[in-house]
Formats: sequence, C-alpha cells, structure tokens
Amino acid sequence: MNFLVENWILVFVALTSGIALLLPNLQAMGAPGISPTQAVLMINREKANVVDLRSAEEFAAGHLIGARHVAMENIPSDLTKTVSDKKRPLILVCASGFRSQKAQRIAQQLGYENVHSLGGGLRIWQEANLPLEKA
Repeated sequence: MNFLVENWILVFVALTSGIALLLPNLQAMGAPGISPTQAVLMINREKANVVDLRSAEEFAAGHLIGARHVAMENIPSDLTKTVSDKKRPLILVCASGFRSQKAQRIAQQLGYENVHSLGGGLRIWQEANLPLEKA
C-alpha cells in the first residue's frame, strides 16, 4: 500500500496508458454496423452493392473499389436510381459510420431488404489496410 501512495504518479500513468491502449478496441466493439472483414465477404460472396455517402471531393480522393457515389443529402431521391436491386446486400459507407447509419434507416424505408452500415466508416477500412481506388 505504501508503494501506491508513494508512487501515485507512476500508478496514474500506468492506468492512463492502459486505458488509452484499450480505448480503440472498446470503441470498435461498440460501433454498430458491419466490420471491414464482413463487408469484404459480402462484396465477394454476395456481390453486395457499395454506396459511398461522402462528398464528391472525398469520394474522388479515395473510395472502396466498385463503390458508387450518392451524396447523403440525395439518398431519398438518388439511391433507387443508383441501386435498383433491393434484395441484394447494400453496404453504405461514410467517413466515420454516423451518416451511413442514418442512411441505412432511409434505405430500409425505401424497401431495401439487406442494408448494412460499415461500422467506423472509411476510417476503419483504412486502418485495416484494405484497398481504395481513386476517381
């Protein structure tokens, strides 16, 4: 007990660094949506459609291979024009996963049966060192 009291700064630093190391894993576990691995499997096995919701500039800078671009604000009107097959899996991607969650609800209201959001967005995709293509 004396060690903890006398070396409280060391204990504090050790606890803080431990939490900092665990935080990204804890955030990924709590993130709704599918993982990059699940997305790759859906794309390869089920020929899932991928729609990128970011701005045109962000899309041009780099996006998932084969992804189509529909700006978030145009989802209600342009999604059915861009992806007509409502039974095939649909993966929605944005920068962090928040916009794609909102778009997922809209797509379900439009009648898409198998809609998924990429949990963590393009950031998680890049952290997994998965390929991107540029327009």
